[in-house]
Amino acid sequence: MRHAAARWLGRRLGRRGTVLLILGIGKVCWGAGFIVTPQPSPQGVTLLTDVAPLHCWAWLWVAAGLVTGASAFVQVGRDGLGFIAALIPPIVWATAYMVGAVTGEFARGAFVAVWYLTAHVGVILWASAVPEHSVPPAPRCRKGGAS
Repeated sequence: MRHAAARWLGRRLGRRGTVLLILGIGKVCWGAGFIVTPQPSPQGVTLLTDVAPLHCWAWLWVAAGLVTGASAFVQVGRDGLGFIAALIPPIVWATAYMVGAVTGEFARGAFVAVWYLTAHVGVILWASAVPEHSVPPAPRCRKGGAS
């Protein structure tokens, strides 16, 4: 029963939807982690914390994750909002860390910013360009003979 449900969900979501659902769940969890247990030292993100407390910025991750995850269930071609929503939090965080590095507040900030821009933004941009078509099934060998 579980396998059938997983197959049905996989067919329903497709490649892009699966990526959106995974990204959405991850963003909600990341934001929820900051809401439940805020980072003790928000070093490197004072650009953000000067505007609002860190737990408020965590809601950006949660909201973006909900939009991203919900976009997994819309028709391909109409899922762009999900990819845009997925991009917003890591771009905001990368910007804050880069500013922290440039101002000297957080020396490691440039490396963290590059990590956000590659591991998050780059992957999201790549996934948004993945076509939804299916890969043809592998050819089957005939029984009883080597071809």
